[in-house]
Amino acid sequence: MPLPLLWLGAATVSALAVSELVQDRKSQQKLRHQKLRTLSEQGSNLEHVAIYPSSVFATEQSVLPKPGAIVCCGIAGVLEHTGIWVGDNTIVELSGSGLVKAVSPQRFLDNRSGGEIFIAADSKGQALADNDAASRAVQEIYQFYDYDLLDNNCHHFVWQCYQPQSDNLTTFDRLNTNIAQYFDRVVYWDKCQI
Repeated sequence: MPLPLLWLGAATVSALAVSELVQDRKSQQKLRHQKLRTLSEQGSNLEHVAIYPSSVFATEQSVLPKPGAIVCCGIAGVLEHTGIWVGDNTIVELSGSGLVKAVSPQRFLDNRSGGEIFIAADSKGQALADNDAASRAVQEIYQFYDYDLLDNNCHHFVWQCYQPQSDNLTTFDRLNTNIAQYFDRVVYWDKCQI
Protein backbone atom coordinates (compact mmCIF):
# COMPACT_ATOMS: atom_id res chain seq x y z
CA MET A 1 0.00 0.00 0.00
CA PRO A 2 2.84 2.55 0.62
CA LEU A 3 4.01 2.31 -3.03
CA PRO A 4 0.90 4.04 -4.53
CA LEU A 5 1.22 6.77 -1.90
CA LEU A 6 4.86 7.24 -2.89
CA TRP A 7 3.87 7.57 -6.55
CA LEU A 8 1.15 10.05 -5.66
CA GLY A 9 3.65 12.09 -3.64
CA ALA A 10 6.21 12.06 -6.46
CA ALA A 11 3.56 13.12 -8.97
CA THR A 12 2.48 16.00 -6.74
CA VAL A 13 6.06 17.22 -6.28
CA SER A 14 6.67 16.98 -10.05
CA ALA A 15 3.50 18.93 -10.83
CA LEU A 16 4.51 21.67 -8.39
CA ALA A 17 8.01 21.88 -9.90
CA VAL A 18 6.62 22.18 -13.44
CA SER A 19 4.13 24.81 -12.29
CA GLU A 20 6.96 26.81 -10.72
CA LEU A 21 9.01 26.61 -13.93
CA VAL A 22 6.03 27.77 -15.99
CA GLN A 23 5.51 30.73 -13.64
CA ASP A 24 9.23 31.56 -13.85
CA ARG A 25 9.00 31.55 -17.66
CA LYS A 26 6.00 33.89 -17.53
CA SER A 27 7.88 36.25 -15.20
CA GLN A 28 10.80 36.32 -17.63
CA GLN A 29 8.40 37.22 -20.43
CA LYS A 30 6.99 40.17 -18.47
CA LEU A 31 10.43 41.52 -17.57
CA ARG A 32 11.94 41.19 -21.03
CA HIS A 33 10.21 44.24 -22.49
CA GLN A 34 11.17 46.62 -19.73
CA LYS A 35 14.65 47.21 -21.07
CA LEU A 36 16.58 46.30 -24.17
CA ARG A 37 19.27 44.09 -22.72
CA THR A 38 22.70 44.35 -24.25
CA LEU A 39 25.75 42.54 -23.06
CA SER A 40 27.78 45.74 -22.83
CA GLU A 41 25.15 47.37 -20.57
CA GLN A 42 25.04 44.43 -18.19
CA GLY A 43 28.72 43.55 -18.01
CA SER A 44 30.49 40.38 -19.01
CA ASN A 45 29.05 38.24 -16.20
CA LEU A 46 25.55 38.31 -17.73
CA GLU A 47 24.15 35.10 -19.16
CA HIS A 48 24.19 35.16 -22.96
CA VAL A 49 20.84 33.41 -23.26
CA ALA A 50 17.76 34.52 -21.35
CA ILE A 51 15.36 31.92 -22.76
CA TYR A 52 16.39 28.63 -24.33
CA PRO A 53 14.20 26.87 -26.91
CA SER A 54 11.65 24.63 -25.21
CA SER A 55 8.42 23.09 -26.41
CA VAL A 56 7.52 22.18 -22.83
CA PHE A 57 8.00 25.69 -21.43
CA ALA A 58 7.05 27.64 -24.53
CA THR A 59 7.25 31.40 -24.62
CA GLU A 60 4.25 33.60 -25.29
CA GLN A 61 6.31 35.68 -27.71
CA SER A 62 6.35 34.78 -31.40
CA VAL A 63 8.78 36.44 -33.77
CA LEU A 64 8.61 37.12 -37.50
CA PRO A 65 11.63 35.68 -39.26
CA LYS A 66 13.96 37.86 -41.33
CA PRO A 67 16.57 36.78 -43.87
CA GLY A 68 19.71 35.80 -42.00
CA ALA A 69 17.94 34.84 -38.77
CA ILE A 70 19.07 31.73 -36.93
CA VAL A 71 16.39 29.12 -36.35
CA CYS A 72 16.41 25.86 -34.43
CA CYS A 73 14.29 22.87 -33.49
CA GLY A 74 14.70 19.98 -31.10
CA ILE A 75 16.09 16.54 -31.84
CA ALA A 76 14.99 13.71 -29.53
CA GLY A 77 14.48 16.20 -26.71
CA VAL A 78 18.24 16.31 -26.17
CA LEU A 79 19.91 18.18 -29.04
CA GLU A 80 19.13 21.19 -31.18
CA HIS A 81 19.31 21.48 -34.96
CA THR A 82 20.03 24.93 -36.41
CA GLY A 83 19.71 26.61 -39.78
CA ILE A 84 19.48 30.04 -41.42
CA TRP A 85 16.20 31.61 -42.51
CA VAL A 86 16.74 33.02 -46.01
CA GLY A 87 13.24 34.28 -46.82
CA ASP A 88 10.43 32.94 -49.00
CA ASN A 89 9.51 30.39 -46.32
CA THR A 90 12.92 28.75 -46.73
CA ILE A 91 15.61 27.59 -44.31
CA VAL A 92 19.13 26.58 -45.35
CA GLU A 93 20.54 23.74 -43.27
CA LEU A 94 23.48 21.37 -43.19
CA SER A 95 21.86 17.94 -43.09
CA GLY A 96 23.32 14.89 -41.38
CA SER A 97 24.33 13.56 -44.81
CA GLY A 98 26.65 16.56 -45.26
CA LEU A 99 24.51 18.18 -47.96
CA VAL A 100 23.57 21.83 -47.57
CA LYS A 101 19.88 22.07 -48.48
CA ALA A 102 17.17 24.67 -48.80
CA VAL A 103 14.06 23.33 -47.05
CA SER A 104 10.61 24.46 -46.02
CA PRO A 105 9.85 24.92 -42.31
CA GLN A 106 7.82 21.68 -42.41
CA ARG A 107 10.78 19.78 -43.86
CA PHE A 108 13.10 21.38 -41.29
CA LEU A 109 10.96 19.77 -38.57
CA ASP A 110 10.50 16.44 -40.37
CA ASN A 111 11.96 13.44 -38.50
CA ARG A 112 12.80 15.60 -35.49
CA SER A 113 11.13 15.50 -32.11
CA GLY A 114 10.29 19.18 -31.80
CA GLY A 115 7.02 20.45 -33.16
CA GLU A 116 8.12 24.09 -33.07
CA ILE A 117 10.73 26.17 -34.81
CA PHE A 118 12.44 28.71 -32.57
CA ILE A 119 14.23 31.86 -33.66
CA ALA A 120 17.01 33.82 -31.97
CA ALA A 121 15.58 37.18 -30.96
CA ASP A 122 16.30 40.13 -28.71
CA SER A 123 14.33 41.23 -25.67
CA LYS A 124 11.98 43.31 -27.85
CA GLY A 125 10.94 40.27 -29.90
CA GLN A 126 12.96 41.22 -33.00
CA ALA A 127 14.80 38.50 -34.91
CA LEU A 128 18.58 38.71 -34.70
CA ALA A 129 19.46 38.57 -38.38
CA ASP A 130 22.21 39.45 -40.85
CA ASN A 131 21.54 39.71 -44.60
CA ASP A 132 25.15 38.79 -45.41
CA ALA A 133 24.73 35.52 -43.49
CA ALA A 134 21.60 34.77 -45.52
CA SER A 135 23.51 35.42 -48.77
CA ARG A 136 26.36 33.15 -47.70
CA ALA A 137 23.89 30.42 -46.74
CA VAL A 138 22.20 30.60 -50.17
CA GLN A 139 25.61 30.36 -51.87
CA GLU A 140 26.28 27.13 -49.94
CA ILE A 141 23.16 25.30 -51.20
CA TYR A 142 24.07 21.96 -52.82
CA GLN A 143 27.59 22.00 -51.35
CA PHE A 144 28.66 18.79 -49.66
CA TYR A 145 30.75 18.61 -46.50
CA ASP A 146 32.09 15.77 -44.36
CA TYR A 147 29.45 15.96 -41.65
CA ASP A 148 30.60 15.09 -38.17
CA LEU A 149 28.33 15.37 -35.12
CA LEU A 150 31.15 16.87 -33.06
CA ASP A 151 33.46 18.66 -35.50
CA ASN A 152 31.43 19.74 -38.52
CA ASN A 153 27.76 20.00 -37.64
CA CYS A 154 24.82 22.34 -38.25
CA HIS A 155 25.97 24.82 -35.58
CA HIS A 156 29.37 25.06 -37.26
CA PHE A 157 27.68 25.66 -40.63
CA VAL A 158 25.44 28.41 -39.23
CA TRP A 159 28.35 30.21 -37.60
CA GLN A 160 30.45 29.94 -40.79
CA CYS A 161 27.64 31.81 -42.58
CA TYR A 162 28.03 34.58 -40.03
CA GLN A 163 31.79 34.53 -39.62
CA PRO A 164 33.56 32.75 -42.50
CA GLN A 165 37.00 31.43 -41.62
CA SER A 166 36.22 31.47 -37.90
CA ASP A 167 37.40 28.78 -35.54
CA ASN A 168 35.48 25.56 -35.17
CA LEU A 169 32.29 25.86 -33.24
CA THR A 170 30.48 22.66 -32.45
CA THR A 171 28.01 23.16 -29.61
CA PHE A 172 24.68 24.93 -29.35
CA ASP A 173 25.87 26.65 -26.19
CA ARG A 174 28.94 28.09 -27.94
CA LEU A 175 26.76 29.19 -30.88
CA ASN A 176 24.56 31.08 -28.42
CA THR A 177 27.57 32.79 -26.86
CA ASN A 178 28.81 33.84 -30.30
CA ILE A 179 25.37 35.09 -31.39
CA ALA A 180 25.06 37.18 -28.22
CA GLN A 181 28.49 38.71 -28.73
CA TYR A 182 27.96 39.27 -32.46
CA PHE A 183 24.72 41.21 -31.92
CA ASP A 184 25.64 42.54 -28.45
CA ARG A 185 22.28 41.27 -27.23
CA VAL A 186 21.01 38.70 -24.79
CA VAL A 187 19.44 35.89 -26.85
CA TYR A 188 15.81 34.85 -26.43
CA TRP A 189 14.73 31.72 -28.32
CA ASP A 190 11.12 32.49 -29.20
CA LYS A 191 8.62 30.69 -31.40
CA CYS A 192 9.13 31.46 -35.07
CA GLN A 193 5.99 32.99 -36.54
CA ILE A 194 5.59 31.23 -39.86
